[in-house]
Amino acid sequence: MAHPVGADAVIPPRRAPLRERLRLLSLRLRARGRLTVDGRPVVAAGARVSIDRGGRVRLGNGCLLGWGSRVEAAGGTIDVGAGARLGERAVVVALESVTLGRDAVLGDWALACDAGPAWTDPEAPVRSQPLRRRPLRIGDGARVGAHAAVLADVPDGAVIASYAVVTDEVSSP
Repeated sequence: MAHPVGADAVIPPRRAPLRERLRLLSLRLRARGRLTVDGRPVVAAGARVSIDRGGRVRLGNGCLLGWGSRVEAAGGTIDVGAGARLGERAVVVALESVTLGRDAVLGDWALACDAGPAWTDPEAPVRSQPLRRRPLRIGDGARVGAHAAVLADVPDGAVIASYAVVTDEVSSP
């Protein structure tokens, strides 16, 4: 994999193997069996994994949860592929299903969520709109720039610009 440069670059933290293992062990204990780990993911300081009842999270081999990133399975499943990277303070929320493909990058302060307002009544406030839930997939090798919000599927190898808001499926690159 070529190392990305620019706004979507996610730099891994300085390695401290013992601390990383302790952070991962702490996450696994708090998850009470709802967190599956394949291989050795890297968990930076301040990264949080929250799994509600009915939720599941799988971390692939070599994936990176950046400093202060949040992974929240609020009843859904989250699958972070091998080599995928979540930047600083990136957020992944699943009410149904979110999949980050192998070597995918979610930039700093970016959001990936599988739910959003259904927009059934244009006169009603957004907070009063019902939620539209559907599985979300960010493809293998896809890159999502910093501060972007992804609410729809992103194909393999696609590049989403910084500050973009993706509400409809992106065409293949």
